[in-house]
Amino acid sequence: MFHTRLVIDGGQTETKLRIIRQGEVSELRLPGVQTHLPVLPQLAAAIGHAANISAAGFDVVSIGTTGLTKAEQDAGELMAMLEPGVASGLNLAHDSVSSYLGALGDRPGAVVAAGTGVVTLAVGARTTARVDGWGNIMGDSGSAYWMGQQALSAVMRAHDGRGPQTALGIAVRDRWPDLEEAYIQLQADPNRIAVVASFGKEVSLRAGGDPVAARICELAGRELAHSAATALRRTGQEASHPAVACLGGVFAGAQVRAAFIAELALQVPGARLAEPAGEGLDGIAMMAGLPENHPLRAMISSI
Repeated sequence: MFHTRLVIDGGQTETKLRIIRQGEVSELRLPGVQTHLPVLPQLAAAIGHAANISAAGFDVVSIGTTGLTKAEQDAGELMAMLEPGVASGLNLAHDSVSSYLGALGDRPGAVVAAGTGVVTLAVGARTTARVDGWGNIMGDSGSAYWMGQQALSAVMRAHDGRGPQTALGIAVRDRWPDLEEAYIQLQADPNRIAVVASFGKEVSLRAGGDPVAARICELAGRELAHSAATALRRTGQEASHPAVACLGGVFAGAQVRAAFIAELALQVPGARLAEPAGEGLDGIAMMAGLPENHPLRAMISSI
């Protein structure tokens, strides 16, 4: 039984920390993980910050984070970056693992976590399959960033006369009154990933009355469903009635969610939507107690 635990959910927009000490829970928020930089030093700094606030170390630290490469998925290496006594045990995994556990626990199925970025993970009887989560340059199809980028492109096409006019231009001009200078200002913004992703919400808000926004929502939902169906097929679940859970702010948009449900029904007719049991922080807390023979165990580095 762990009396003192630290749970960290490293996202692109923010890093969430939950400290559990003698049954009492407190939460902190820190800046998001910078995926273009080494991730482990950022996590070590977050752990050190929590230890300073708590004025004590932790029995176990469990982390689910974006941007974790295979080379960095090493709990021992992260432990070596910490001050002595900060952590007695450590569990480290990609945030697809923590999202899955938070939503479906240890049962089979698939989880699509779509926020600033997106990653899909399916867990079968013996295997797992991760789909997308390849970042905003090479992937993250259907994410808030992807939707925001589609919106910005549509606005500039309309500005040039290459595409239809769209109400999305109002939101973009609110931020950059001179559209022809917008790309320069965006490229120079250190928070450009979050800025682009913020327009994903604008797309969902305007989809009811704007055909361009509606089309982006439809495409996003279809992309997310395609990822879920692919992951289910790769784990041999397409012929059963697999549970599929949706996490993240993108699914708060009614049009995206409707398109997702419709496309998933076409690709995997037996799939059933399951309400998420919890969030990423809840799933991260479960990692320490996961059975050794569970398929997800291979995706968690522990020390």
